[in-house]
Amino acid sequence: MNIIMMGAQGTGKGTVAGLLKDSLNLPHISTGDIFRKNIKEGTELGKIATQYADEGKLVPDEVTNSMVKNRLNEEDCKNGFILDGYPRNIAQAEELDRILNEKNEKVDLVVNLSTPTEEIIERVMARRECPKCKRVYNMILNKPKNGEICDYCGVELTKRKDDTEEKLQIRLDTFFKETKPVIDFYTNRGLVRNEEVSVSINRLGVDAAKSVVDFLKND
Repeated sequence: MNIIMMGAQGTGKGTVAGLLKDSLNLPHISTGDIFRKNIKEGTELGKIATQYADEGKLVPDEVTNSMVKNRLNEEDCKNGFILDGYPRNIAQAEELDRILNEKNEKVDLVVNLSTPTEEIIERVMARRECPKCKRVYNMILNKPKNGEICDYCGVELTKRKDDTEEKLQIRLDTFFKETKPVIDFYTNRGLVRNEEVSVSINRLGVDAAKSVVDFLKND
């Protein structure tokens, strides 16, 4: 079962993907994690990505595609995966088709999460991160036990520099502009399952994950 997670920042993709990972026994593959691993290990692709990032430029699709391909060819993906953060445009979606076709596989399901924009902004503004272990908390939905101190490290939590309302709005505008064609691409194949995640309707990530698992069991 090859699943793609889609949804803007703040919709709870990571939470839902983690729950699906546990329920379906599939690896959760985040493109952010792939980039960090390649950069940390100093791979050729990681060096190229670092060079572009240092210059403030977007990493070319071919670099991202190669990193994703290498990760999907690892042993833990032989029975499927939950892919988070890729594809972000039509060219990447078409490349993913080619990557999977080489293994006689395909995309089986696209889970598209949606949350009202004002709620996304509120959530992201409440996000905090442990500078030591990198665990992410939310002062609304997932508070640490003791103020703004990490439950695991005892270190004071910090706020990401780019978690400002102005920068978030720019990221959201870019996301919706770039990914709508991708969602349409998969919708035309009948692969998209839309799930709303919103406090306003008392429907959180755990509810969306359960809905997806129930759907797959009954499919």
